[in-house]
Amino acid sequence: EVQLVESGGGLVQAGGSLTLSCAASGFIFDDYAIGWFRQVPGKEREGVSCVSSRNGGTYYEDSVKGRFNIYADNAKNTVYLQMNSLKPEDTAVYYCAAYGYYCSGRVWGDYRGMDYWGKGTLVTVSS
Repeated sequence: EVQLVESGGGLVQAGGSLTLSCAASGFIFDDYAIGWFRQVPGKEREGVSCVSSRNGGTYYEDSVKGRFNIYADNAKNTVYLQMNSLKPEDTAVYYCAAYGYYCSGRVWGDYRGMDYWGKGTLVTVSS
């Protein structure tokens, strides 16, 4: 059974940090790009960042570049999203997703192309 289990969401003040985790199981970790989307009510799911564990390739959406860092621990089949300098506009439900090819901005620009999804974790940034 394929599973993507997120953890690490919560409430943080603006300027603070959080690290999200996505533990993957049920598929070959190295064969997939894994990363994060986020969604606020009334808006489409937005690609935030992804990583290809096989070659280390990464993608970051423009608004998070320089603030977020994504990395994979292949031994634990887990992807982490370190979020620094958080802003109120980062408030959203963050979803872990997996795609059966390499990470790229083109792929992560459309949530409809993902193969697997987690259930999401809420991140709230207070001003």
